[in-house]
Amino acid sequence: MEIPKPSDQAKALFRDLIPDVPGVAVKPMFGNLGAYINGNMFAGLFGEDLGVKLIEKSSRDELTAIDGTGPFGPAERPMGGYTSLPSTWASMPTMASSWVQRAMLEVGALPPKKARVKK
Repeated sequence: MEIPKPSDQAKALFRDLIPDVPGVAVKPMFGNLGAYINGNMFAGLFGEDLGVKLIEKSSRDELTAIDGTGPFGPAERPMGGYTSLPSTWASMPTMASSWVQRAMLEVGALPPKKARVKK
């Protein structure tokens, strides 16, 4: 499985979308970037694609009704619960920002992820 790498521009745009609030961190993820709140990922890059995790069915239905959305991650094994924004997300920062914010709020309501114990 080939994992595409995002451009420097996509990484910079992604970082600009992520709110600077307590509990939120941007971390490398398989050569891409992921945004986490309390240890739970809520948005990420897969190559040039931006994906968000939405918990509420109504939110997922609203996003998937937009032309150009689809599965997020490798075609052979998309990430469950995540939806890619249209490929034009970089030229629509207001739209992208609203979905990232919504994902952060929904995933932020989940219990914090427990840190793994290193062996």
